[in-house]
Order: sequence, then structure tokens, then C-alpha cells
Amino acid sequence: MNRFNFPDLGIGIGLRTVHYAHILDTQPDVDWFEALSENYLDTGGRPRYVLETIAERYPIVLHGVSMSIGGTDPIDFDYLRKLKELARGVNARWISDHLCWTGVSGRNVHDLLPMPYNEESLRHTAARVRVISDFLETPLVVENPSSYVEFATSTMTEWDFLAALAAESDCGLLLDVNNIYVSSFNHGFDPKTYVDAIPADRVVQVHLAGHANHGTHIIDTHDNVVIDEVWQLYGRACARTGDVSTLMEWDANIPDFETVHAEARKAEAFRGSGESGVGGRRRKGSGESGVGGRRKSSSKSLRHPTPDTRPPQDAEAVHV
Repeated sequence: MNRFNFPDLGIGIGLRTVHYAHILDTQPDVDWFEALSENYLDTGGRPRYVLETIAERYPIVLHGVSMSIGGTDPIDFDYLRKLKELARGVNARWISDHLCWTGVSGRNVHDLLPMPYNEESLRHTAARVRVISDFLETPLVVENPSSYVEFATSTMTEWDFLAALAAESDCGLLLDVNNIYVSSFNHGFDPKTYVDAIPADRVVQVHLAGHANHGTHIIDTHDNVVIDEVWQLYGRACARTGDVSTLMEWDANIPDFETVHAEARKAEAFRGSGESGVGGRRRKGSGESGVGGRRKSSSKSLRHPTPDTRPPQDAEAVHV
């Protein structure tokens, strides 16, 4: 169990618009869903209704791409206010975002940009994470990014930076083992060293995904199955953390729901206790209360909302 007592939700998948109808029609036997925060912050109608309807039956986690915790622009409290309201509305179990910056001078570049890893950036980022967590009234969960360039001014490894950030800001960690593999290939480090160095008691969640290997470099595309080497890293992480909430991301060339779900279920082979497998969303300890501690009824069945001809695009251009 992590130090925050966030529950092991089991094995989930990312909530994507192409699967809305299937989820509403069939109520699939999946443990939980992760929703991309930005898709639901400034929209009402169908998208928000679908999310709230799904949240009545399944645990929801919110995952963002715009917090810019490593940025130098002032913290966007208007964004955080909307995020906090959304989290309470869907009883989100926790809120996560990335170790990165996403823009400057008020311009969002809609990408997860790499950071220098040194003492100055550590103090700066830790202070921002503490403020964000205090405002949200829940520990922020921070994900390691995939990266393609490094800063000459870095004086520590990413895994040492992330461990120090967690200690100084008291944040949780979202360990993306595919991102670790991608970055290890691109920068020439041993991914096992990264996994072994992360403070296991701060890992709240794990991400799995596919990628595109171009020979000289790997791009984190989220458009395919998980390769064997990433599954082995996941198994190594599980050996250190115990069973932890695990999510399959598939954000481009998205196949049918059953295909994504089947890929996610492969994680069962690496989970130790056997008590948190797919279909266990009602199990004891799954956690009924989320951000703000509010409990949400799950008595209503899923149903189709009023059709809307203008559904939002998933925030899939930024692979998270």
C-alpha cells in the first residue's frame, strides 16, 4: 500500500470518446477508467454527462496535460479551480499530471516539454507542487514523462530528481513504465536502474502503453500493444510496489474496446495477490470516496445521453 492510502483500483483503461457507446450499452467488466481532465473542464452537455454517468458505476481518476508544474508562468488557479470542481463532481480517486512544462508567457504549446534536472529546478518545482496539492486538497500525483532531448545543465538523473521531488513536495507518483523504456532507449540508460530507484511507497498508479521504434529513437505514440520489454519492467515495478492501480493507454489508431481491454488484462499475469483483477470494481478496499472525501451513489444504471453532434476530440495529440 502506498503511503497515501490511495486504493489499488485494479486494471483500467483510458476513457476515450470512441468507446462511449460501448461502455454505455454494455457496462463492461473493467475495474476503472482514467479520464483526460482537459476534455471535460470547459464543456458541458454530452461529454460531461457521459463522464458523470460512467462515474456513477466505475471509479474515475483524472489525468491532466496542462498543469505545467515545471513551468515559470504563474500557477493557473482558474484551471485548478475548474479541475477541483470536476474532481469532486465525478468523485475522482486522485488527480495526476506530468513532470514537465507546457508553455510560456501564457501560451500553451500542447506538448509535454522536458525539464533540466538540478537543484534550482527541484526547489522551484517542489514549491509549485506543494501549492497545487494544498489548493486541490489532495496530494498531486506526478508522472515521469517520455523525452527525446536532455539539458546540459542537468546535474542529476530523472529518477533521482523524481524521488527528491516526491520527498520535498510530498506528492504521489504515477510510474509510466513505457515512458521509462522510451527514454532509456533515447538516452542510453538502464531502465531497470530507474525502476529500482523510485520510492515504492509513493507509487499510486502505473501506466502501460505502446510506442513506435524507429531504430535510432523511439516515439511514445500510444498506438499499439505493449512490448515484452515493457511488460518485464512492469513486473519488476510490481515486485517493488505490490499490486498498484494499473492503466492501459491507447490514444491513436484506437481499436475496439475489447481489444484495448484484452491488452490491459495482460497485467494480471504480473500482479501478485490475485485479489484485484478485472471485474473487481466492487471489491473491498476499492475506495468509495475521492477528492474532497465525497461519496457518490452508484445506484443508477448507465444510459445514453441526448445525442450531440459535436463531441470533443480526445486530448490524444499529447501522449501521456
